[in-house]
Amino acid sequence: MIIPAISLIREKTDNMRLALSSYTYTWATGVPGKMPEKRLDAFGLLAEATRLKVPCIQIADNMPLHELSPAQMQKLKREASDRSISIEVGARGMSPENLEKYITIAAFFNSPIVRFVIDGNQFEPSVNDVISIIWNALPLLKANSVHLALENHDRFHVTDFKNIIENTDIEWVGICLDTVNSFGAAEGIELVVNTLAPFTINLHVKDFTIYRIDHKMGFIVEGRPAGQGMLPVPWLLREIKNRGKCQTAVLELWTPPEQTLEETIAKEKKWAEESISFLQKEINNMNV
Repeated sequence: MIIPAISLIREKTDNMRLALSSYTYTWATGVPGKMPEKRLDAFGLLAEATRLKVPCIQIADNMPLHELSPAQMQKLKREASDRSISIEVGARGMSPENLEKYITIAAFFNSPIVRFVIDGNQFEPSVNDVISIIWNALPLLKANSVHLALENHDRFHVTDFKNIIENTDIEWVGICLDTVNSFGAAEGIELVVNTLAPFTINLHVKDFTIYRIDHKMGFIVEGRPAGQGMLPVPWLLREIKNRGKCQTAVLELWTPPEQTLEETIAKEKKWAEESISFLQKEINNMNV
């Protein structure tokens, strides 16, 4: 039995579930100029979720679902159902045409959300343009019981995202809160959470560290396994659960590369295992 998506988002959720992402395994999925011989695909991500006993996967723009054939989409949906793993849909480049396409894909996979990074290749709409695009898409979102989750990315400030939501429809439009992206807009985690938690319907848990480079003139922001960096994970999960309407905490990783791609992919897999083990305990403790 599928619970209608609207009931999962509009009301505060009692429990939060854990998810793997195609951005948990970014190197294995393929980075431009660093493509593995056999790229991880959606079926491989599903296998990883099965192995790690994670109940949800988020398939984002680095593993674009619209490139699958209808038969492949049917097979992916069937295999996920057989394994009792749900699918969340993500995309990048929120043009009117792409938004419509991915709302339909989200509905096909019974995804309660469609997560979007607004900007795409040579596509950087203004705040007013984003509001207009969303207004035009609201009837389709409602008809398919799909909620739009805008990911905070570094071109816009958190106040811009708040403005977009408050000027569209707070019942159908929310935030996919990423814990690191807003550093690119010179905004820290406390500001991001305090501003966007009330609108958060999806969470990207991405741990990090910041250190000064050797010549002391600047800093590097670098990924870490969940629980091994500077991200205050217990505080973050409590704030999102208590103040938002978020049902899923999605693990993402910024894994620094090793000497070879094979070593990097092995490191990424190890970090995923360590992160999931940590987050399962944190989420279980929080949900008690």
